[in-house]
Amino acid sequence: MKKNLIVGALAFGLIVGCTSTTAPKPEAIAPAANAQAIEAHMQFLASDALAGRDTGSSEHEIASLYIATQLQALGLKPAGDNGSYLQRVPLRKARLAQDSATFTLHVDDTSTALSYPKAFFTGPSMQFAQTEVTAPLVFAGYGLVSKEFGLDDYAGLDVSGKIVVLLTGRPDSLPSEEAAHLNSLKTRLAAERGAVGIITVHTPKQEKVRPYATSLLYLNTPSMEWLQSDGVPADSYPNLKGGAYMHHDAAAALFTKAPVKLAELFSQLDNAKGPSGFELGVSATLSRSSSHEDISSPNVIAVLEGSDPLLKDEYVVVTAHSDHIGYSNDLRNADKINNGAMDNAAGVAILLETARLFAQLPEKPKRSILFVVVTGEEKGLLGADYFANNPTRPIDKLVANVNLDMPVLLYPFADMIAFGANHSSLGKVVEQAAAKEGIALSADPMPEQAIFTRSDHYTLVKKGVPAVFLMTGFKSKDPNQDGGKVWSSFFAKHYHKPSDDIPSLIKDYGAIRYDAGAIFADINFNIALDVANTQQRPYWLKDSFFNGVFGQPYNREAVK
Repeated sequence: MKKNLIVGALAFGLIVGCTSTTAPKPEAIAPAANAQAIEAHMQFLASDALAGRDTGSSEHEIASLYIATQLQALGLKPAGDNGSYLQRVPLRKARLAQDSATFTLHVDDTSTALSYPKAFFTGPSMQFAQTEVTAPLVFAGYGLVSKEFGLDDYAGLDVSGKIVVLLTGRPDSLPSEEAAHLNSLKTRLAAERGAVGIITVHTPKQEKVRPYATSLLYLNTPSMEWLQSDGVPADSYPNLKGGAYMHHDAAAALFTKAPVKLAELFSQLDNAKGPSGFELGVSATLSRSSSHEDISSPNVIAVLEGSDPLLKDEYVVVTAHSDHIGYSNDLRNADKINNGAMDNAAGVAILLETARLFAQLPEKPKRSILFVVVTGEEKGLLGADYFANNPTRPIDKLVANVNLDMPVLLYPFADMIAFGANHSSLGKVVEQAAAKEGIALSADPMPEQAIFTRSDHYTLVKKGVPAVFLMTGFKSKDPNQDGGKVWSSFFAKHYHKPSDDIPSLIKDYGAIRYDAGAIFADINFNIALDVANTQQRPYWLKDSFFNGVFGQPYNREAVK
């Protein structure tokens, strides 16, 4: 039954794709997105037949085949490995043996075993089957370092051979996107300073954003990392032998002999630079057992070649992730399939419709358009990071990235949030493309979520490629719908849950707004088209933090 459904859906998809390539009439000004096409793609990609499109699963392979054949039907050329539409991403899947995780706190001559997972939880080691480390504890604040913002939480601390204790989050004084980047560096910074483990303390402030109990739903979820050519997991730090994430109540015991107690530190979180670090005067033993399995999962890559003799060797990259999180571990819910309708069947559907718009143009754009549909986003931006480090086109020829991830198509949005737009010349391009559809741009309404570093564009930003990631804003064209309330309700009730499926969303919010998806596609299409046809490639702005950190000579404002 499932096989027939899948084959039928693939055949239907090919028919939709093929019929949509009909050449436009000469008098047509520009193609427009088709809401029905977006609906058809979403119905297949978010169906139960694809079982949540988990990275490395056979169902995700089917989703990737569907996406590849859609792009092929539009006439786009393969841009993956060996003349194919696929780029295989080698991955390591690691699982923690749940009964193996231990955390023993040593205070003077007393050793206390902490409760797993009530007091702490941990993930598997990506490199070692068995790890155990005993070391002194050092508190290092948020664990941030930035010359630009005058931060060094490791100043005056010797953490070599020690376990660092860090607070979740970052100072509120930091700008949202810069803060999100700095927050992503915590593990690397600790490893570079010789730490042998990291304990992260869940703060009361973080509890309001994401409750500790929510994380416990994912205890049995395997970790993944892409493998380098030598078989070593990327972004792995062999000296970090132990790790734990602690509930704030249990973490108070770590500060038994500290000069400042944890409750007092929590009261200092509103300070401009956060609390200073110090030795804790206690030690801990962390141990765990892990099992490993090496697998692979595909990125789908296709190209629409440009028309300009010189500029066609440069590429505007349009990205979206095809994976989701598979089956739920929540025993309270009879429905176990995390369909991922908004996250990210909607984004892929809009990417496919954007590709159709480009294929339907009377004249090809000057630059080439590279469509990259990546795997493993939900596991840590793995497919995108693999592509950024193993691009199928030269990295210095990738001029910009337009990313599509979780457009919430549950109300007729009147504004958008354009993450990254304020850092590069793409800001004006985005503003014009949105205004063309009567859509305004708004500031990030939830900087505490650190969204800028949580989607695939960020991996290309780190390679110096200016990028923009659009999200539906909180304003609605419908006076009877509060866009912010709808978005927040979706995030609280359906995000990463089995109810992110089309029937459940219709039940809660009414009809899916595929028409809003068409507007979203038109805006992204016009952003990419503008970049493709403009002689000057996008560039980082001089005063942008990312210009100084990641900007390359070929895309800095100084060379404009």
